[in-house]
Amino acid sequence: MERFKSADDFIKGNPEWALILQKLREIVLSTGLVETIKWGLPVYTYQGKNILGLGAFKSYAGLWFFQGALLVDEENALMNAQEGITRALRQWRFANPEEIKPELIKSYIFEAIQNQKEGKEIKPERKSLKIPEELMDALKSDPALKSCFVAFSKFRQREFAEYVSEAKKPETRQNRLGKIIPMIRAQHGLNDKYRG
Repeated sequence: MERFKSADDFIKGNPEWALILQKLREIVLSTGLVETIKWGLPVYTYQGKNILGLGAFKSYAGLWFFQGALLVDEENALMNAQEGITRALRQWRFANPEEIKPELIKSYIFEAIQNQKEGKEIKPERKSLKIPEELMDALKSDPALKSCFVAFSKFRQREFAEYVSEAKKPETRQNRLGKIIPMIRAQHGLNDKYRG
């Protein structure tokens, strides 16, 4: 996925959706939200808190509300794009410009801003750390490795544990364990090369 440096670049980079994206951007900016770029995409904030963003995909462009599950949504305009995974995020999809109703969109935005002012928020669930047997055995048999492992944040420990445990075959699990042990010793997180 391309990372854009400005909302203008994002719109130019999605020419098939440019008209919809430009209209949505104008509506959002008219509400007083601050435009920024996060994750290479336009995001709109209120007092530094994420309210909504613009998105463009193969068959639609649209808005996503970070705390959309808290919105009343009497029009049933919002959808959960990852049912069972995403708790708070909701999308509003548009396939053509005629679907855009500025006043209705503004009412959703103003409700989202009001929710933020009131401190309403759905927080992500914290997953417990479940270390697979193979990794646990390696940590028990090598105190230096264990010391390096516990120096990582719980989030990074969970990445290593899930990487090993997600493999179905025992030999794949062992191969993955062999890959991460040098990373743990060197204090390199599993996905550090993707973080910037």
